Amino acid sequence: MTHAFGASPGSEPPFHDVVRTTPATRGFTSDPLPDDVLHRILDGARFAPSGGNRQGWRVIVVRDRATRRRLRDLYQLAWREYIGHVAEGKVPFAPGSDRRWTEPSIDIDAARSTARPNPFADSLDDVPVMLVVVVDLTVLAVLDNGLDRQSIVGGGSIYPFCHNILLGARAEGYGGVLTTAICREEDAVRHLLAIPDPYAVAGLMALGRPVREIRRLRREPVERFTTVDRFDGPTFTV
Repeated sequence: MTHAFGASPGSEPPFHDVVRTTPATRGFTSDPLPDDVLHRILDGARFAPSGGNRQGWRVIVVRDRATRRRLRDLYQLAWREYIGHVAEGKVPFAPGSDRRWTEPSIDIDAARSTARPNPFADSLDDVPVMLVVVVDLTVLAVLDNGLDRQSIVGGGSIYPFCHNILLGARAEGYGGVLTTAICREEDAVRHLLAIPDPYAVAGLMALGRPVREIRRLRREPVERFTTVDRFDGPTFTV
């Protein structure tokens, strides 16, 4: 068994090292990620929290070459929409200052018809491991449903599981990325993978051996995002 951080076989890398060095990895070597390692990663990820401990996730390991190519093509369309926003200085599909989203802020048809070469998108079908994560919508406790803003709460019952996969991959000496762009093509993905109602696509995950290992991530310090008692309260510091 090969672990990251120089850990010896049978040992676990320190937690703080894992969480501080788990980037979004989009470049992979041709090294395979063995099935026993993937199983171990998923076995750890299943301990993620979910509302009511209902564990509404399902994972599809995509191996068929034609299916991978089709997912790549669908992802490329979604990527074009994403980067079309970025090219105009906009956050893709973000709600406005009124906390609501009503319609795209760019010409979606034009974005989808504009080629946007991207190493990850263009070679997605070749990643060592491709996972599509879906979730049973009927088991999500979406407590912000009905509020006059964009709903976000339901993701709390699926994305901790996804992040556990990334942390587990990192601990095993691999890397990965969760991309939700594929959700823009949910109908086609559900048809392609025979995903029934009431499941929704939560994202696509790529895993493998990173081409380049990143040891330092850039993140804001605690003092930049934590206050006491009020949003405009004093900075929390030690």
